[in-house]
Amino acid sequence: MTITSSSLTYRDAGVDIDAGDALVERIKPAAKRTMRPEVLAGIGGFGALFELSRKYREPVLVSGTDGVGTKLKLAFQWQRHDTVGQDLVAMSVNDILVQGAEPLFFLDYFACGHLDVATAATVIEGIARGCALAGCALIGGETAEMPGMYPEGEYDLAGFAVGAVEKSHIIDGKSIRPGDVVLGLASSGAHSNGYSLIRKIIERAKPDLALDIGGVPLMDAVMAPTHIYVKPLLALIQTLGGQGVKGMAHITGGGLTENIPRVLPDNVTAIIDQSTWPQPALFQWLQREGNVAAAEMHRVFNCGIGMVVIVAEADAGATMQLLAAAGETVFAIGHIETCKADQAPTVVV
Repeated sequence: MTITSSSLTYRDAGVDIDAGDALVERIKPAAKRTMRPEVLAGIGGFGALFELSRKYREPVLVSGTDGVGTKLKLAFQWQRHDTVGQDLVAMSVNDILVQGAEPLFFLDYFACGHLDVATAATVIEGIARGCALAGCALIGGETAEMPGMYPEGEYDLAGFAVGAVEKSHIIDGKSIRPGDVVLGLASSGAHSNGYSLIRKIIERAKPDLALDIGGVPLMDAVMAPTHIYVKPLLALIQTLGGQGVKGMAHITGGGLTENIPRVLPDNVTAIIDQSTWPQPALFQWLQREGNVAAAEMHRVFNCGIGMVVIVAEADAGATMQLLAAAGETVFAIGHIETCKADQAPTVVV
């Protein structure tokens, strides 16, 4: 007995090659806007080519990779796909920035069960926007359609940034001394950290998403894209020269208490005074609705400070003026002291 079956295609198995091709064509203009002169070949080839600028005498490459985390669950739930692309870029470029690196190029990975071209294009346009803010080129990536791997309407994101810094200009925190000043640059919200707790608080509070939070609806406050600090801080580093900027810390998961110690040398501590900057309305709401202890807030969230810069006391005033002129909101939030035997590397008071 002969059984005749119809011919199967990749589309029958859940993968639409035509949709993938359409996405590539749709995002090419967005990627093109991020190009730098060093890009020799970008999106479309098997590998992207980037020629390192000759302005570096002893270039050191600095790389970073990250995702967006469970903030994506709210993007799916609320159909807000326009900000998570910038989040993805910010988490990597802000990380490599703290060592003084200029972000050069970025690669993304977008994975889903079924490719919705409009949604994917919105996300990747956000990635391109983030790259433009960071001055780096979006030169490639991967879109993976994998039926059965993800629930309908969901996707995952990962990104990878590469930057460069002159070897003699690497910022490593080794020159930080007692008496130095800790400056905090304002965040744009929760950035991309603590969203498992944020989602739990929202689930418990069941708020009206249009609720006014500091002048914007709660949904907008929660989904605000991560601030990218690259251009103002690279300009600051160039203006101060040498070891003017002694250390920087990107305030991500772990908050101030766990990120500042990553750049401190032995035998010093950072004393942070939380009264020196206003607690943003979003964090006030989260703390109140979740009944979250202050210590837990400082371990989980940035609490309004997205980047820390450590400079000598003599440079603090000029540094604050330069950052303010570049559009940043900056506060003197603490100072460096000699660390006592039983003292934590960072103390929030």
